[in-house]
Amino acid sequence: MPGFLDAPIAGAYHLVTSLVTAIEPLTGQYSAVVAIVLCTLAVRLLLLPLSLAAHRGEQSRTALLPQLRELSEKHRDDPDRLKREMADLQQSSGTTVLAGCLPMLAQLPFFWLLYTVFSTTVIAGQANQLLAGSLLGLHWPLFAATPAYLALAVLLGVVAWLSSRRQVRRLDESATPLTRRITRLAPFGTLATAAFVPPAAGLYLLITTTWTLVERSILQR
Repeated sequence: MPGFLDAPIAGAYHLVTSLVTAIEPLTGQYSAVVAIVLCTLAVRLLLLPLSLAAHRGEQSRTALLPQLRELSEKHRDDPDRLKREMADLQQSSGTTVLAGCLPMLAQLPFFWLLYTVFSTTVIAGQANQLLAGSLLGLHWPLFAATPAYLALAVLLGVVAWLSSRRQVRRLDESATPLTRRITRLAPFGTLATAAFVPPAAGLYLLITTTWTLVERSILQR
């Protein structure tokens, strides 16, 4: 691992271990689990402005659908012209496709740090204390099939199913069967990911996807 990554990994490790130590008198053997939940909620709170911006962008793009369809019909024989016209329309309205991805992209560094902290045996020249006697330190939860992983998998499956139903209902009537199929299956990617990452990362996926589901439901209303 490149040396310039040692500092953020060590910092994340000390942050999590300090939090675990602070709450251990109250939470006992579940202190690592509670620490991950608290860290995840903190990250999502920090990213709330990006989530709000993404929601506003989604609403703006929905409002542009009639104009986009009109451009598609008008320039369907000229793909280059169509691309330029669509780009100009999005720019003039202040909407971008990237805006909807910002919350997810901003979470990637934290997810990577969490994965590294709970899958590396030695951090900053010391044995990783978070792996000692913790259910969150397993590397291949799918093959271990522990009760903790099975419960995590069930909960992730429920959240993925609810997210899938919500996203399919919001599809435009013109969506193709392939688009509908991809939209229906995409949320279950978290369940597949959780099978091959430490349970700490799987727990993060559960909390953050649940947050996203609730957040979007509230914003839509």
